[in-house]
Amino acid sequence: MSGSVRTRITVLYGGLFTIITAAVLLLALGFQGWATAIALGRGGAVCQGAACGAPPAGPSAEDIQEGVRAGQRLVILAAIAVIAVLGFAVCWWLTGRLLRPLHRITATARRLSLSTLHERIALDGPDDELRRLADTFDAMLDRLEDAVDSQRRFIANASHELRTPLAVQRTAIEVGLADPTPARLALIRAELLRNTLRSERLIAGLLLLARGERGPDVRTSVDLTAVVAEVVAQNRGEVTVTFPPPGPVVVPGDEVMLAQLVTNLVQNAVRYNVPGGTVTVTLTSAARLTVTNTGPLIPVDRAGELFEPFRRLDADRTAGSASAGLGLSIVAAIARSHGGAAALTPNPDGGLTVRVDLPAHPPAFSSQSA
Repeated sequence: MSGSVRTRITVLYGGLFTIITAAVLLLALGFQGWATAIALGRGGAVCQGAACGAPPAGPSAEDIQEGVRAGQRLVILAAIAVIAVLGFAVCWWLTGRLLRPLHRITATARRLSLSTLHERIALDGPDDELRRLADTFDAMLDRLEDAVDSQRRFIANASHELRTPLAVQRTAIEVGLADPTPARLALIRAELLRNTLRSERLIAGLLLLARGERGPDVRTSVDLTAVVAEVVAQNRGEVTVTFPPPGPVVVPGDEVMLAQLVTNLVQNAVRYNVPGGTVTVTLTSAARLTVTNTGPLIPVDRAGELFEPFRRLDADRTAGSASAGLGLSIVAAIARSHGGAAALTPNPDGGLTVRVDLPAHPPAFSSQSA
C-alpha cells in the first residue's frame, strides 16, 4: 500500500477495528437472539401445560425480561472487553511493523562513527515519509563521508606542505653550518629566507581558505564591475577584459573577499599561462565572471580536482614550487559562502575556463545603489 503514513495507519487501524467490532457485535446479537428464543420457548411450554385461565407455574414475563436484560449486559461487557483487548493488541502489532524503519534509522545513527560512515539504511518499500526520511539520512551520510574524506586529504596535504620547507630548512642548517664559509652562509640565508616566505604564503592561503569557507560576517552591496576593473588594472598588459554590462553589477557580500576571489582567478590564469598567451576576463550583467587563459592542456578527468586544496597543474611539491595550490579552492569557498558557485572547463586547445556565478541584486536595486 502506497501513500502517506497517516493514510496507511488510518486505513489499516480503522478497517481492522471496524471488522473486529462488527464481528463481535454480530456474535453478541446472535447470542442475544438465541438466549431470548430459549427463554420464550420455556415460557410457552409452561402456559400450554396449565389449566385455561390458571396462572402459569413457571417464571413470569417480568422475570424473563429481567433475565434477558442481564444477559444483554453481560454480553455487552464481554464484547467491550474483547474489543479492547483485540484493538490494543492489533494496534501494538501494526505500530511495530509500521515504525520498524524508524528503529533501523535509530540503530544506524547510534552505530555511526568516523569508522562506520560507510553504513547506509537502504530502506525498501513504498515511497512514503519513512522511505524519504531514510533516503535523506543516507544522502546526509554520503555528504558527511565526502566531507570527512576531504578533511583527511586536506590534513595530509597540509602536513606535507608544512613539513617540506621545515625539512629543507633543517637540512640547510645541519649541512650548511657544518663547515660555514661566507659563501655558504649566503646560500643558507637565501634558502632559509625562500622557505620562510613559502611557509608564510602557505599559512596566509590557509587563513584565506578558512575565512572563505566561513563567509562574510556582514554583507553589503558590492559593485563587482569596479572590483574586476581594479584587479585587471593591477595586471595590465597580461589580461584582456570584456565588460558587456552597461553599468554596475551589484552583488551582496564582502568586498575584500570578492576582490580576493577575482585576484586569485586572474593570477592563477596568468601564472599557468603559456609564453605569449592571453587571459580574458568577462563579466555579464547576471554577475557571471569568466576567466579564460591559453595555458597548457589539462586532462578533462583531472579538471574537477583543481578546486581541491593543494592541487596544482604540475605535480611539483618541492620547495621550488611558487604556489601552494590553494588559489582555486579559495575561489570555490568564497563563491559558495556568497551563495554562488564556481565551475571550470578545460579548453580544447589548452588552458582553462573558470566561471563564477554570484547572486546579483535586481536592476532597480543596483541603480539605486550606484
